[in-house]
Amino acid sequence: MLSTADLCDVRGSATVSCDLPLLQFGGRSVFRGPAVTIRCHEDNHIVKMVVSEPGQGRVLVVDGSGSLRCALMGDNMARLAAQNGWSGVVINGAVRDVALLRTVDLGVKAGGANPRRSGKAGTGFRDVAVGFGGVVFVPGCVVTSDDDGITVQNHV
Repeated sequence: MLSTADLCDVRGSATVSCDLPLLQFGGRSVFRGPAVTIRCHEDNHIVKMVVSEPGQGRVLVVDGSGSLRCALMGDNMARLAAQNGWSGVVINGAVRDVALLRTVDLGVKAGGANPRRSGKAGTGFRDVAVGFGGVVFVPGCVVTSDDDGITVQNHV
């Protein structure tokens, strides 16, 4: 797999990079796959529903509006995602259980950490275009993540 830096060099404007300084939290620092997208705000019910499905090497991209007030994923949900074959998760928001997330074979990038759990009302949208960090993530776009950052191909 090409690194994100190499993808930018080789593919030029066909590849865009996310400008947010998201942090590595998962046990897998390099991951890639087609995107499944979610938009939710301080409510992770839909996130749990999606990672309960077969991941088939896909990457879940969650736009949590950048809120760091509560976590949209913790170690239990990350383990579920890994067991179901997800390659990674990118969260424009917070995670929790940071020490345990490092032990899960799943890529997890997020804006920060907060020990507070999120709401469970079931609000949010799946398979919609989400934008953050200067990138629009659409369902099916190819997301690549490593220590240098996140790139997206086939974006809008």
